[in-house]
Amino acid sequence: MITVPKGTKDLLPQDSYKWQYIEKTAREVAALFNAKEIRTPTFEHTEAFLRGVGETTDIVNKEMYTFTDKGGRSITLKPEGTAGVARAFVENGLYAGAFPSKLYYLTQCFRYERPQAGRLREFHQFGVEFLGSDSAGIDAEVILFAKTFLDKLNVGNLKLYINSIGCKECRKKYHAALKEFLAEKKDSLCDLCKERLNTNPMRILDCKNPDCKEIVRGAPVILDYLCDDCREHFERVKSLLSAAGVEATVDPGIVRGLDYYTKTVFEFVSDSIGAQGTVCGGGRYDGLIEEFGGGKVPGVGFAVGIERLLLLLESSGASIPEPQPLTFYLAPMGEEERKVAFRIVADLRKAEINADTDYMGRGIKAQFKYADKLKAKFVGVLGSDEMQKGIIKIKEMQTGNETELPVSELAEFLKKV
Repeated sequence: MITVPKGTKDLLPQDSYKWQYIEKTAREVAALFNAKEIRTPTFEHTEAFLRGVGETTDIVNKEMYTFTDKGGRSITLKPEGTAGVARAFVENGLYAGAFPSKLYYLTQCFRYERPQAGRLREFHQFGVEFLGSDSAGIDAEVILFAKTFLDKLNVGNLKLYINSIGCKECRKKYHAALKEFLAEKKDSLCDLCKERLNTNPMRILDCKNPDCKEIVRGAPVILDYLCDDCREHFERVKSLLSAAGVEATVDPGIVRGLDYYTKTVFEFVSDSIGAQGTVCGGGRYDGLIEEFGGGKVPGVGFAVGIERLLLLLESSGASIPEPQPLTFYLAPMGEEERKVAFRIVADLRKAEINADTDYMGRGIKAQFKYADKLKAKFVGVLGSDEMQKGIIKIKEMQTGNETELPVSELAEFLKKV
């Protein structure tokens, strides 16, 4: 038997309604914030992620699915959504439109990493990118967007943590201070963090290795190295969030895992899904569009992993509305009746009523059992007598009440119930 590849998962019919609910909620919240959908390819030229995500990141160094196609081009399955959106924004001239450009996406992503609860090699993200404004108000709005989405899903036990990692100039000073702090301790760092010390020392703060976590205790704090502009921007973000009633905790340890971030970074965290507690993360990236040749177009966004979000919803007991059951099942008693039943069901569907009938040659008793499994509200019986009279015998499955209706009145009756 051929099995599903490691780190991937089938989405089965009994679970698909949960995904549809999350996707529907995402689109509803996007409409509230006047965001429009963008769809980018499943794969991009590898250069898009080297420029966008950053060559020093774990994603680029270890986790990308990269291959050479038949034309000799290096192609990568998208490991995240932002770089593809930045490429599409520049390539399609979206910078010529009105700013801010508010975009969202629902997409598949791929990363080669050890599968665990809520973290697969093929996974799905809901992401938002607001481009064109350097205002702290857009940072606050994107954070409010994420909170509105999570609140609408009734996600509980969430905390918002924010930080500022400053601009390039702030980070130069901070990197120097951090390197000085770690100079005498570098031999005790894990091998990956020894590399990070020269390429992106701030990422050491984000290391999950317990020894590295202990080493960075007491390290310099990035907030102490912010320039006046970055400090003022961060204070404005906090002030706007407070004005909107959004409670946020400043955590200087948040740096996020991608090289393109600047200034504001944030995470919504839950302790309901184990050690991997970040449900939603994002921040500002003022230099990314420029990396793709699009000029100085600032941006800010976030992404939510849908698999991990579903785990959180299930663990917290959040209610996910089940799909509407079948309204009407028509049970024909013979071959002639099947032809008529097929036509009646087709007419009901034209009237926007979800209806079904038998295609397995079942007897009436078996059809009632099948209709019960489908949780049909009403079951109609069509035999030769009913065909001659032009009626349908109908049973309401929950109450057992029975009635007879002319076929011509069936659609009107079912629309009212």
